[in-house]
Amino acid sequence: MRIDKYLKNSRIIKRRTIAKEACEQGRVFINEKRAKPGDEINIGDIVQVNFGTGAMKIKVLKISDNVRKDDAIELYELID
Repeated sequence: MRIDKYLKNSRIIKRRTIAKEACEQGRVFINEKRAKPGDEINIGDIVQVNFGTGAMKIKVLKISDNVRKDDAIELYELID
């Protein structure tokens, strides 16, 4: 799955266009490598998203296309 779509499905970033812009601005990393919006993620990858006030580091646990809001937290595990 593309990183921009995963960030939107997991509710880490609210909209896919915002997730795409974050990748283009160099604020998203997959396994400590700068991510492009179309980069694929796999289970077990470490994703870091730098926001204006801080950073969020997660481990990918599941990848799913259709996720309810309540189940989105099950897609990842917070690190740090």
